[in-house]
Amino acid sequence: MKVEVDALRESDLPVSVTIDEFMRRMKDMAKTGGGGMNFYGSLPDNYKVTVNGNHPLIKRILSSSDEESAKLAKQAFDLALLSRGLLSGADLTSFVKRSVEMI
Repeated sequence: MKVEVDALRESDLPVSVTIDEFMRRMKDMAKTGGGGMNFYGSLPDNYKVTVNGNHPLIKRILSSSDEESAKLAKQAFDLALLSRGLLSGADLTSFVKRSVEMI
């Protein structure tokens, strides 16, 4: 994963995860077995994590205690993964438990 901090609008998401479009397309082609692209299927996924430096949650994370900021940062990152369908298994279970605790 490549992590970047960008100055986006306050109304944009605090953390977002995107998949490299070229690699996604090549992997999709590899799944169909066409075009001699089979080697792309074995390559790791490339993700870009964008942290919105202007979002109030990110500002809160930066100004809170270590324990609270770690919990909030993990929650924001897991929400970004969940929005892309990339959170599963034990990580998803942990996210749900942590969400219930925070409520």
